Amino acid sequence: EFCFSLAGIMLLEVFLVLGSLLVYFLCSKKKEETLPFKDGWWGKGQKPVTQEDTSVRPFKVETTEEELSDLFRRLDQARFTEPLENSCFHYGTNSVHLRKVVSYWKNQFNWKKQVEVLNKYPQFKTKIQGIDIHFVHVKPPRLPEGQAAKPLLMVHGWPGSFYEFYKIIPLLTDPASHGLGDEHIFEVICPSIPGYGFSEAPHKKDFNSVSAASVFYELMLRLGFNEFYAQGGDWGWLICTNLAQIAPNHVKGLHLNMVSVSKLGLTHLLSILLGRYFPGLFGFQDEDVRRMFPFLKKGLYRILLESGYAHIQATKPDTVGCGLNDSPVGLAAYILEKFSSWTDMEFQNLEDGGLERKFSLDDLLTNVMIYWVSGCIVSSMRFYKENLQKGIGTQKHEKLTVQVPTGIASFPNEILHTPQAWAKKKYTNIVSFHFMPRGGHFAAFEEPELLAKDILQFVGKVEKEQLWKKK
Repeated sequence: EFCFSLAGIMLLEVFLVLGSLLVYFLCSKKKEETLPFKDGWWGKGQKPVTQEDTSVRPFKVETTEEELSDLFRRLDQARFTEPLENSCFHYGTNSVHLRKVVSYWKNQFNWKKQVEVLNKYPQFKTKIQGIDIHFVHVKPPRLPEGQAAKPLLMVHGWPGSFYEFYKIIPLLTDPASHGLGDEHIFEVICPSIPGYGFSEAPHKKDFNSVSAASVFYELMLRLGFNEFYAQGGDWGWLICTNLAQIAPNHVKGLHLNMVSVSKLGLTHLLSILLGRYFPGLFGFQDEDVRRMFPFLKKGLYRILLESGYAHIQATKPDTVGCGLNDSPVGLAAYILEKFSSWTDMEFQNLEDGGLERKFSLDDLLTNVMIYWVSGCIVSSMRFYKENLQKGIGTQKHEKLTVQVPTGIASFPNEILHTPQAWAKKKYTNIVSFHFMPRGGHFAAFEEPELLAKDILQFVGKVEKEQLWKKK
């Protein structure tokens, strides 16, 4: 009898230990599901004891005659290097074409007219966590009776700016006038990432994507948006992803035009080796195979060929940044190269880098000018170091999944393709994944209508099925 009771006690202990482990596992799993909000302070010096000024102030882009005459002096004094014969854009920006761009910049480009274009949408600044945050905020010109506008946060990346969204904004705030129906109408908020454009640069180290997501979450709450949609590509993809991890009950849906997965497991490796021959086994569609293989050429070599800038910016951004901040021609060469290759890798075979096949020189130079007049190139490049210096796959947000309803617009000329089979391991609630017919990395800038339609159909799905309530 004593043996039985001893065995019973031991059994009970085993069950208690197992039960405790189970409870601990379930609780810790529950806790792990959201990312902690990062309450930093990025202003100069010590954080003041007084309350932060939370007022929202109107802002307009303005430049002085002194700034413009300084720019023209520098453009006049530019030194060019002869390119190699027949090198096109394979060595980077071709200086024969760069001369033409600079000539246009000096003689035809009308910055004052572009400033008016920039100021046609209402812009504001507000102080969050010690730094001034700049944002564009566009409300719909008209709303059908009984309908409310849906708040949509749109986040740019590098080397882009809030200006990338200027062509898509009217399609989202006034879709009916553009033949896109009036079922879903948006109120669009496009902030500049701190350190980009007219947002103040952080004065302290460690301002990463989670910091930016926390700042933008605070911005949306300050503007009175408790529930909203988020959209992004490039760094905007990561910032909006982090935002969905921080505030899953506030982000109704997450729409991305670029997805990258940092945690690669054995199945990923096997799918890289065998996916071309057994696509069904790995959940690949024909289009995945077409975009990914041969993997050496379209994956590995492409990463090696196209990621040099990221290595520099993730290690010593200030060194190269010094030169770019001092030379408008150097800045244009550095930025325009990305608008060539990231729009279409084949553009490297053209002497003009195909730059004007998808964009106007006015649009490209407006983006360059936002970097020049704000002097933000160095701080924009530092964002790579802040996000990558601890190594890929080491951050908490990289280990967490995203449960918010997600829509992915996969553009064919994006540098690296991420198949849905890979994306769904990170984004566990993909409600729409579309292979887009054309377009590259700067989707909103390059193909505003295609992107707007995809955002509209995604939000339609989420709203119709009230998916955010089922998270």
